[in-house]
Amino acid sequence: MRDGPEDAIAIIFAGGNGTRMKRAGPPKQFVAAGGRAILVHTLQHFQEHRSVRAVYVACLEPYIAHAWELVGRHGLDKVRRIVPGGCTAQESILKGLESAVADGADPRTATLIHDGVRPIINAELISQNVACTYAHGSAVTAIPCFETIAMSVDEARTIKAVTPRHLMYVLQAPQTFRLGEVLEANRRAVEDGLLGSFVDQAQLMSYYGCRLHMVRGLRGNAKVTTEFDLLQFSLLLEAGALDCVRGAQLA
Repeated sequence: MRDGPEDAIAIIFAGGNGTRMKRAGPPKQFVAAGGRAILVHTLQHFQEHRSVRAVYVACLEPYIAHAWELVGRHGLDKVRRIVPGGCTAQESILKGLESAVADGADPRTATLIHDGVRPIINAELISQNVACTYAHGSAVTAIPCFETIAMSVDEARTIKAVTPRHLMYVLQAPQTFRLGEVLEANRRAVEDGLLGSFVDQAQLMSYYGCRLHMVRGLRGNAKVTTEFDLLQFSLLLEAGALDCVRGAQLA
């Protein structure tokens, strides 16, 4: 499947139930905004990117048929497999990684791991993730903190420490690694009884010895998790302002 040094695949995990959305209806990844499901908005970035050769989706099992229908309706022909997600994001990612290997993906391939409900990215960000992974072995999308971060150890009753903001970064997605290496680390997490214990793939990979290299992200690259997030995304779509947000990399 690997045709050149810049080829990549994408694992899109979309197995969440959307418990932080208070509205009745489908999970957040299938909620429509601007006439298309959030998941479709996300997938289109990888569909349109010249380096991405294949996309693998881990999805809520009852919605797999619906996901395939969306893929067909919107011409997302890079999606090769849609597999049932797991109980946690990490389990869904593992299932997606295993589906890529079963499909014959090269273990050396740069593998973009991305939330199905994170649709505000751009082609440059994908390209930087791929290039950084081939150069350094990893790429974690991040932006500098623009708020002060405090630490509390007593359930937010008091502040134990205020961190130096200039040293702090907010991690986003994509998070990108070589397929074989990230799959091996996830399988080790299963063997060690730790799958589901990590905040994201960056923490998991760091735990197993991977040196993490950062790629500068977009301040607008938010997960559509709550009703407020959905409202913001919908308003940006309606205003035709998404391109402005996607192009606004934080210096």
